[in-house]
Amino acid sequence: MDLKAKFEDAAARVQNLTSRPSNEDLLNLYALFKQATEGDVQGEKPGMFDFKAAAKYSYWEKLQGMDSETAMNQYIALAEELVSKHS
Repeated sequence: MDLKAKFEDAAARVQNLTSRPSNEDLLNLYALFKQATEGDVQGEKPGMFDFKAAAKYSYWEKLQGMDSETAMNQYIALAEELVSKHS
């Protein structure tokens, strides 16, 4: 299975977790997914009163410069860890 197929499989498996991961794990998944599929963070940082959007933006921003292959590999590793913990 190639990297893109493994990435897509990991993304699908994360959707079926039986319990909710921590907010930090969810934010890391979000940021890695966005970095892998869209590259570096785009747009303006959300206002400080939109806590959820600001947190997502901040986590994604931390990955600036990471190539999509690295982001996919890290996403897959985190997804596998979460599937083993929350399934």
